[in-house]
Amino acid sequence: MALAIQNYSLLSDEECDQRIQAAKEKLGERCVILGHHYQRNEVFKHADVSGDSLKLSKYAAESKAEYIVFCGVHFMAEVSDILSRPEQITVLPDLAAGCSMADMANRANVERSWKELNTLVNADEQVTPVTYINSAADLKAFCGQHEGIVCTSSNAQQVLEWCFEKREKILFFPDEHLGRNTGYRMGIPLEEMVVWDFNQPMGGLTKEQIENAKMILWKGFCSVHQMFQDNQIDDFKKKNPNAIVVAHPEANFEVCEKADYVGSTEAILKTVREGKANTQWLIATELNLVNRLKEEVKDQGKQVHFMSPTVAMCSTMFRTDPQHLAWVLENLAEGTVVNQIQVNDDDKQMAKKALENMLSLF
Repeated sequence: MALAIQNYSLLSDEECDQRIQAAKEKLGERCVILGHHYQRNEVFKHADVSGDSLKLSKYAAESKAEYIVFCGVHFMAEVSDILSRPEQITVLPDLAAGCSMADMANRANVERSWKELNTLVNADEQVTPVTYINSAADLKAFCGQHEGIVCTSSNAQQVLEWCFEKREKILFFPDEHLGRNTGYRMGIPLEEMVVWDFNQPMGGLTKEQIENAKMILWKGFCSVHQMFQDNQIDDFKKKNPNAIVVAHPEANFEVCEKADYVGSTEAILKTVREGKANTQWLIATELNLVNRLKEEVKDQGKQVHFMSPTVAMCSTMFRTDPQHLAWVLENLAEGTVVNQIQVNDDDKQMAKKALENMLSLF
């Protein structure tokens, strides 16, 4: 019988730490805990390996672990389930840990939009669907069904190049900013990247706009990365003219244009870690990552600053706490699986095809 989560809600973080460690020791190599960069420190410290979502899923699939405990959000655990071996089980400590960006595109709206596009162009011959990895499994499956692909923030340009070799247009979802920032750096004019508003017929676009577009960008965004504004860079640079600005490509176009470097979470970490000593850095990405990086490099004389004057952290990922982690681990240690993530077989097959299209490029 499963241990009830209610029995853990009043436990202190310190007591949870002890119980997590005991359960980890009991499970041994049968279990691996994955910690995404945006995870809160109280949970992140228990991770066996940390990284971005794709790196973690690939690591888990190649491990000996029977149980994969993904301290992240729902779409990440789905990717783990898709890429892992049939005998491996993926667990998400809190099933309510979702992603607001991923929720901005669902299968019904994407399929309706595809049908609308088909009234103007032959979508399956002219348009390649691309979904950011920050999306539900059924959208990855949609891309697999239509000879499309998945991308990450680190490989988006290579993915788009692959797409343009196949077809003349791209439908990119759910994050318009990653699409626009990547396309612009590839030399695509802004006027050839239009935004599809799924709440309006034909995305709110004219026939001419759709026919002239190279990229059709879904109207979606990351609520965390929209907290960063270009005037924050201007204000900081007035006082610290030599500061180096680094932004995640989910930030808006104006921020990325003023940044010295634009890159994924892994790229941001690498850039600052390899930067010169005694330098100042202004970072536009999630607060937990920035705070950990700040502590890591301070002995090198590097000063890391968070771009937004207000708190910007992933509130859904924050739902995963030591209490939920202790709960799932102690259940696993007793032979009971709770909060297993299982993508249905049809979606898994097609989603894996779209993911493998991406992985084949590297």
